[in-house]
Amino acid sequence: MGFGPLARVSAKAEERVGLTGRLKRHAACTCEDVGRARPAWQFEPMTETDALALASGFAPATQKDWRKLVDAVLKGALFERLVSTTYDGLRIEPLAARRADARPVAARAGATAWEILARIDHPDPALANAAALRELNNGAGGLALIFAGAVGDYGFGLPPTEEALARALDGVHLDAGIALDIDLTPFARGLPQQIAALVKRAGVTPASTNIRFGYDPLAAIAVTGKRPLPWSETAPLMARLVGTLAAAGFKGPLVAADGRVIHNAGGSEAQELAFALSAAVAYLRALEGAGTALEAARRMLSFRLAADADQFLTIAKFRALRKLWARAETACGLTPQPAFVSAETAWRMMTRRDPHVNMLRATIAVFAAALGGADAIAVLPFTIARGLPERFARRIARNTQLVLLEESHLDKVTDPAAGSGAVEDLTRRLCAAAWALFQEIEAAGGAAAALESGLMRTKIADVRAKRAAAIARSKEALTGVSIFPNLHEADVAVAKEAPAKTLPPPDALVPIRLAEPFEALRDASDRILAATGTRPKIFLATLGTQAEFTPRATFAKNFFEAGGIEAVSAEGTARPPLAAAYRASGARPVCLCSSDKVYEKEAIAAVEALKAAGARHIYLAGRPGERAAALKTAGVQFFIYDGCDALATLAGAYDILGA
Repeated sequence: MGFGPLARVSAKAEERVGLTGRLKRHAACTCEDVGRARPAWQFEPMTETDALALASGFAPATQKDWRKLVDAVLKGALFERLVSTTYDGLRIEPLAARRADARPVAARAGATAWEILARIDHPDPALANAAALRELNNGAGGLALIFAGAVGDYGFGLPPTEEALARALDGVHLDAGIALDIDLTPFARGLPQQIAALVKRAGVTPASTNIRFGYDPLAAIAVTGKRPLPWSETAPLMARLVGTLAAAGFKGPLVAADGRVIHNAGGSEAQELAFALSAAVAYLRALEGAGTALEAARRMLSFRLAADADQFLTIAKFRALRKLWARAETACGLTPQPAFVSAETAWRMMTRRDPHVNMLRATIAVFAAALGGADAIAVLPFTIARGLPERFARRIARNTQLVLLEESHLDKVTDPAAGSGAVEDLTRRLCAAAWALFQEIEAAGGAAAALESGLMRTKIADVRAKRAAAIARSKEALTGVSIFPNLHEADVAVAKEAPAKTLPPPDALVPIRLAEPFEALRDASDRILAATGTRPKIFLATLGTQAEFTPRATFAKNFFEAGGIEAVSAEGTARPPLAAAYRASGARPVCLCSSDKVYEKEAIAAVEALKAAGARHIYLAGRPGERAAALKTAGVQFFIYDGCDALATLAGAYDILGA
């Protein structure tokens, strides 16, 4: 990706670039003398004119020139194979659009660096307090307080009581610039007033605090599937409560438009953006209807989005939000100003299996959210899908941000993706898709009506089904789960195991994790291991030389072990006869592994030998092609290959095993 010009890099000693400013720098290049016998060479600083003159010696590369190079590498393969499509139907071309004009949009609302938020979700307020103090003393700039039942409750949260709140914040100096990002629960609407009372008892002036109260009744409707009052009554009630906090002197933002509910439920990027935008507009209307001036009302609003491991799509999403909100502000007759946007690394990308890979996913997500201009970021600890994270996992979550902020200096560039043809084009098209859906939501009556009618639920379900199919066929890979699994992974420590799932309300947008279907198969394997002392097995019948069978044997091993079925094969160069090796393996099903060339010569005979040795369930690794009928007649029942339905095949294998 071609990032914007390095001339926009802003250093502490130089003026930071604004939305329209451009910092011009000249570089001097000095070559030190290499040994005393050689003189030092000193070059004059290169001017912009010199640089342009140097570039003029090269013919400009056109899209056609690049296409020729790509076609040469493809050697006749279809160019379309390199095109990917998002779940919003946006094509991502292998050859990016030409460089665009650099017009930074991802300027943060306030500080130059983003806030490092530490997640505080322990149900024991005393332990939550110890964690909060430890996080603040070790580099966190704020606390994300997660209350039980909130959007960010992934199994654990603080009790929504005044006593729990006071204990969790004991010793936290609320007037010291520490940010409190409140993830409210729909089951305790009085929490903001309790927080205000806590501030008053501490003798702290509200204006000196940095508390984002997170009023978000639409998210409450989404996560519970319940609507206690009609929106016509909920909206003015929320506006009055927010107005009370504003009158007390709290700066806020006081209201949050949360797109995480859509992302957690499996929705697309455009759906997340459109819902967040529609929610913000609904809150803006409610505040204005209660007598708050639009200029003041828009300063009360903030946004929350999920950041996942799709780096460029996440960057584009955060950039798109600012463009979309600016358009909404303009439509309201306001001069656009940067909104406060917070990010949380995505729940749906987290895995229980091989959880250390989650550290890498979180790093990419933080990187993307930071480059996209997030004002605050909270990282889900890498063990959160296993249960309540303990101290080490929380430390890694915090330090992931500290490294990217303090050592990689990601805050030193204003919107580094500006000017990149690929990112600018993706941002633009994502804006168009989200705006079209936003208009559809508004035409249906707004965000509340879209939730009540099932419009959002239906659209999300469609995307979720497509995503599930892609994961089942490994078109969307989950490292350590659907590809490159580790059946012998070491366990990780958690403070408490994740609670058992309960039946969700029928109309709720239920959070999902993409890895769950494969993890269910691995769980079945673990139960068999605990009951019998051995995992379910499949024998890999390797044919030909090692060079001939290794690629497909490796594929088959990964394929079956992703479902918890251990792949075993004959070891060593002096392999025993196939039938004897199969009988010695103790496995019931068998999978032939080799090249197409070897299959032509040896597959039929190998199948007959295996059948004679007692094999009744025979797989073959690779597409059968024209050999399909002959192989099936010989006794091959199943074919596994890249793009086949791995989940269905693995579930069928458990049926064969009687598990």
